[in-house]
Amino acid sequence: MSAPWQEPVSSVSSASSLPRVSVTVSGERECERGAMQLRDPRKSFVAGGVAGICVDLILFPLDTIKTRLQSSQGFSKTGGFRGIYAGVPSAAIGSFPSAAAFFVSYECIKSALEPHSSPKTAPLVQMVGASVGEVVGCLIRVPTELVKQRTQACPTSSSYKIFLETVKQEGFFGLYRGYGSTVLREIPFSLIQLPLWESLKVLWSRKQNHVVNSWQSAVCGAFAGGVAGAITTPLDVAKTRIMLARAGTTAVDGNVLVVLRNIWKVEGISGLFSGIIPRVTWLCTGAFIFLGVYEKMQTLLV
Repeated sequence: MSAPWQEPVSSVSSASSLPRVSVTVSGERECERGAMQLRDPRKSFVAGGVAGICVDLILFPLDTIKTRLQSSQGFSKTGGFRGIYAGVPSAAIGSFPSAAAFFVSYECIKSALEPHSSPKTAPLVQMVGASVGEVVGCLIRVPTELVKQRTQACPTSSSYKIFLETVKQEGFFGLYRGYGSTVLREIPFSLIQLPLWESLKVLWSRKQNHVVNSWQSAVCGAFAGGVAGAITTPLDVAKTRIMLARAGTTAVDGNVLVVLRNIWKVEGISGLFSGIIPRVTWLCTGAFIFLGVYEKMQTLLV
């Protein structure tokens, strides 16, 4: 998953970069952009990494259940509810650097583009920043995600054994199987989640006449993440099938559209949305924890 963020699925902006609400002389409320304060990339690196680890480890069982529901072998054959922490070492290793890489990239793009943007183009800036962040973050996330998901689908093995087996049979670039499908899942997810999240914060800020605080931002992010996660579930299923497939199978040799078409033909709509409940639950809960921890870390770091 994003490091909701994702699948892990995802991103946050400081209160200073959020719209602030002011009251005009006539008593009407209007939303105007606050003075922008650039975030220190080092703080974003640490805060994003710590938040990512917290979410991945706390909600790992939900991720395992989601992966097994989406497997072509079926939930029971891939372990059911047994060994739900299988693959957690891989997740722990990749969580911090991938989340940190995303946030550093996202904040840098926003810092570069926001001075030249207007409130109307702010969503576009967020989309560009998120897209760049996903491309960079996936360079670290995909190999660990592949090992994690294969271990989740084969709980009798270990992450280290799966890693060695993958490199031996498919070479180093075999670890990047599913990179394209992961990016194709993450970018639409971010394009839905971030503008919705930012819009919800603006609406909430206007309603209460002051900028949303950390927990309110987390609530908005949780709702936005759940909506985006539900809509992009078919892409997540395709990504899972590609990562779990072995060399020479249709899921590997075909592109995402081919995989989605095959799932539709064999399993119908239920196959395309398999694992949607644990995925949405993971994303909603994960977003709330992630954004809360991220904002708290930003205030603690000096």
